[in-house]
Amino acid sequence: MLPQASTISQNVDSLFNFIFWISLISFIGVVVATIYFIVRYHRSRWDPFKTPYITGHSMMEISVSVGLFILVMIIFAWGWIDYKKIINAPSDPLEISVLGKQWMWEFEYANGRKLTNELVVPQGRPVKLIMSSADVLHSFYIPNFRLKQDVVPGTYTTLWFEATQVGEHPVFCAEYCGTAHSKMLATVKVLKPEEYDRWEKEEKKEEGASVSPVELGKNIFTQKDENYIRESLMQPQAKLVKGFPPVMPTFQGTLTDEEVNAIVAYLKSLK
Repeated sequence: MLPQASTISQNVDSLFNFIFWISLISFIGVVVATIYFIVRYHRSRWDPFKTPYITGHSMMEISVSVGLFILVMIIFAWGWIDYKKIINAPSDPLEISVLGKQWMWEFEYANGRKLTNELVVPQGRPVKLIMSSADVLHSFYIPNFRLKQDVVPGTYTTLWFEATQVGEHPVFCAEYCGTAHSKMLATVKVLKPEEYDRWEKEEKKEEGASVSPVELGKNIFTQKDENYIRESLMQPQAKLVKGFPPVMPTFQGTLTDEEVNAIVAYLKSLK
């Protein structure tokens, strides 16, 4: 068994184990029933020139159908409850931008610090990843957390988790993305809260992170249109306000994913 290293991992394992054992018991039941009918109604036990007549049993048929329906509904409700926990992030999480590229993962923090193929997070604190792709479709998969989310070019997807085990946990790309797909690996490094605080306060920044997203976004914001928000920038015709003509131009190809993240970070910093 893989480590259960997040708050949702035990829920996922419980549902998986339930489905596994139900499937195994059902498989054994079907095999046993098949063997029984083969032996019980074999032609050698009856007139070889006449097939035995078998009458139906309405009550049994109805009972089996109702029982299977209830079982499927239990699995659906169980999965839906856990799914809502996965998609609904707690309030005020630690937000980190993730950019998938052929073939690497780039992580950017609110203070401008950038890491490649290493995501450092605190234990016991909700973390929300805001993810996009610079080229093709990727999928961010953390087996120890039992979580996976597609990373799509031209749009933003999110994934949240709360790590429970200190240590390093592997990250894979679960969507074929080219010749080096199998080498698109990263690590989630979970630190104790006090260790993470010390790491976060380090003044040294990775090369290329001389300014924070807030500072960079402020500079861009003062130079370009102020109606910056992700979908409105890249797909201005996606949601139109009634009574207003679709005249806003698209910034697709004008702004990079890094610039859009910086603008959003700046807007969120405004009071």
